[in-house]
Amino acid sequence: MEKELPTNSHRSVRNRLPWIVVGVVLVALSLRGPIIAPTPIITSIQADIGLSSVAAGLLTGLPVLLFALFTPAASAVIRRAGPEAAVLLCLAGVLVGTVIRSLGSTPVVLVGTVIIGAAIAVGNIVVPVIIRRDVSWRRVSVVTAAYTAALNVGSMITALGTAPLAAAVGWRWALAIWGLLALAGLVYWFGLARRRPGATETAPARVPEAAQEGEQTRPSGPTTPPAPSRETSRVRRIGWLLTFAFCGQAMAYYSVTAWLPTLLADTRGLSLATSGASASLFQIAAVIGAFGVPLLTARTPVWVPVAAIGALWITLPIGLLVAPGWYIGWSIIGGAAQGGGFTAIFSIVARTARSSAEAATMSARTQGIGYLAATVGPPLAGGLNTATGGWTAPLLLVLAATLVFTLGGILAAVSARAGRG
Repeated sequence: MEKELPTNSHRSVRNRLPWIVVGVVLVALSLRGPIIAPTPIITSIQADIGLSSVAAGLLTGLPVLLFALFTPAASAVIRRAGPEAAVLLCLAGVLVGTVIRSLGSTPVVLVGTVIIGAAIAVGNIVVPVIIRRDVSWRRVSVVTAAYTAALNVGSMITALGTAPLAAAVGWRWALAIWGLLALAGLVYWFGLARRRPGATETAPARVPEAAQEGEQTRPSGPTTPPAPSRETSRVRRIGWLLTFAFCGQAMAYYSVTAWLPTLLADTRGLSLATSGASASLFQIAAVIGAFGVPLLTARTPVWVPVAAIGALWITLPIGLLVAPGWYIGWSIIGGAAQGGGFTAIFSIVARTARSSAEAATMSARTQGIGYLAATVGPPLAGGLNTATGGWTAPLLLVLAATLVFTLGGILAAVSARAGRG
């Protein structure tokens, strides 16, 4: 682990850290909730505007596809406009898209959905860049955990609150009201961007792990010379391993999210309402995994949390196959795994990247390819269920995805640690 140097820049970043954490949480609340919001009231939307089943599926599937397709453009926006401007663009897009989606007919609803997906793609990329730039080495995992937890809290709030709101004020207002979260974040980040001292990177200067163990190391200046080609190759290799891991993470997460309620209804005889409530544990338990990763990282080598999360991930499909009656326990274990997996991957991104530009490139590649895998997972799992008439094949698909996460994540963590040794 690298050690921070007591520079003026370091003190500036440390004083700014609480404001950054609040800002990251406010952004995160708007990065998943707008996608989840239509799902509890989809039948009301269909009945009111004649939305077809295919179009209804696009309300949740289209944003995830845009995460994959729009990431190169999102990365370019961040490089040209800067992280703060990218955050403002993201939140403004979510707000505008949310309002448009609540206004009109099927084409208007889908246009709003496209705007939301494109805006969230920018937010997905820029948050790890800001964490890498403004958070000290030792706190990267904790702040990433707070970001992951807020993503899931945003999903939970909208999933639980949209239906009651729709019953009170109608589905259009129920969807539009969640734009207030984006508006709050927009106001906050506008103020935070104006207070930022200068346009240059202010991440704390860092020295290698050897210095923390007592060896004499020359303090680095405000700038560092270009890294040798061997280091560039190592960072690139870690980035591809993280991409491989995130493909497994995203495919497993979206497949389970899409089909766990139906699986429980089919295999356990639960009503859709009861199975949906049980499956919601998968989302809520993510907070446990998100904050468990930094606790383990502080006490163990960086590969240990990844291996532990991988073991939890693998337990979910195996548990549902061999002991389906314990589905509540498996949902909680799988939820902890998905929250911890996201935190682990993007903590390594923030720790490994040597500049904001490199962090944006790694984050864009990881999420672009990973979310493309995510768009394949749910329809493939559904197709396997239809073809086989059961849930064994879909669960084996999830098992394969969790093994991909585990292998890629451990190799990336070991490579990251070896490079700092």
